[in-house]
Amino acid sequence: MGFDTSGLLPLNDALQGMLEQLACCCDSEQLPLPEALGRVLASDIASPLAVPPFDNSAMDGYAVRLADLAAGIPLIMAGKAFAGQPYQGEWPAGHCVRIMTGAPVPEGTDAVVMQEETQADGDRITFLAQPEPGQNIRRAGSDIGKGACVLQAGTRLTPREMPLLASLGIATVPVRRPLKVAIFSTGDELKPVGTPLAHGDIYDSNRYGVRAMLTRLGCDCLDLGIIPDDPAQLRAAFIRADEEADVLITTGGVSVGEADFTKQLLDELGEIGFWKLAIKPGKPFAFGRLPRTWFFGLPGNPVSAMVTFDQLVQPALAKLAGQRFERPLQLQAVTTEPLKKSPGRLDFQRGILSQGPNGLEVRSTGSQDSAVFSSLSRANCYIILERERGRVAAGETVTVEPFGGLLL
Repeated sequence: MGFDTSGLLPLNDALQGMLEQLACCCDSEQLPLPEALGRVLASDIASPLAVPPFDNSAMDGYAVRLADLAAGIPLIMAGKAFAGQPYQGEWPAGHCVRIMTGAPVPEGTDAVVMQEETQADGDRITFLAQPEPGQNIRRAGSDIGKGACVLQAGTRLTPREMPLLASLGIATVPVRRPLKVAIFSTGDELKPVGTPLAHGDIYDSNRYGVRAMLTRLGCDCLDLGIIPDDPAQLRAAFIRADEEADVLITTGGVSVGEADFTKQLLDELGEIGFWKLAIKPGKPFAFGRLPRTWFFGLPGNPVSAMVTFDQLVQPALAKLAGQRFERPLQLQAVTTEPLKKSPGRLDFQRGILSQGPNGLEVRSTGSQDSAVFSSLSRANCYIILERERGRVAAGETVTVEPFGGLLL
């Protein structure tokens, strides 16, 4: 697919090679704000108004003019201002206005003195501190200026953005339609959950993990189930996915020694690269496209499928969906036990990250075999060991990547 895949391909090279070939394929539409949660913005959002829209009080207290305080004598309370009920009366010299948080400050206000710094004797207010000009006043536009970009195209709308848009009075937003992703698992040995197993059978688990991660990403999922190692049924599944979806993700059938007709069908129907990645777990991986649909082939081992989806497929789907994607946060932690590692591949071991007495600590979840799915379910982070690094002793510093939205 455009570059040499004959050897072990570094993870970053594989990711960059994919992303260079991908572009957003999702049209835009206007949705009412309550229906837009989880969608990706199709264009920048500019604020139609200033926030706050008027100068207002940041405290419960008294609006004052600094000139009136210069004499150091009590001021007479002229009236009160509340949020939604501005003070609209006369404000003679030598007077102050009782004001509540969020209320518009009366014209001419220089500062708001918090009530804890005053003493009241009926309508006579003594001020115990001299305020600075502008103290406790939120100026109009100090948060957001009118016309300012508040959210960029490519932002996925979460509960953090929804109240921001509502505060600006934005009732509808331009968003991308969801990416439609077809999935199926391959293998004669796979059986649906809830059915009895014969000798040599295993339950199809990968599809449940992949579908759950697609749901977290806001994709529409077309689940084609389990496809046996049969050329006719595989061809029909590939053709249906190509006709109905933007992306096809399969698990199994990409390793050396798998049924040759899988590769033959993919080569016949599209342009697919079968890669050997320099990562562990997850060495076998396929990427390319059918006539209309992008294709990602994940390895059959459960942990390998999850790791390759998390590290490679997730950023690729984000680009296809028009979403701005940021790589997960990586931290440094000290191992509390030795870690087995042989040089040659970038290793994503599953670990448990915790706060120790001297900083972040991490320990292994146990067996790191790519078929041991419990190693992932017990973990809360990846322990990322560099390609050429060997065995790690207890007390050494390693890079960890806490699980984010997909694997949380």
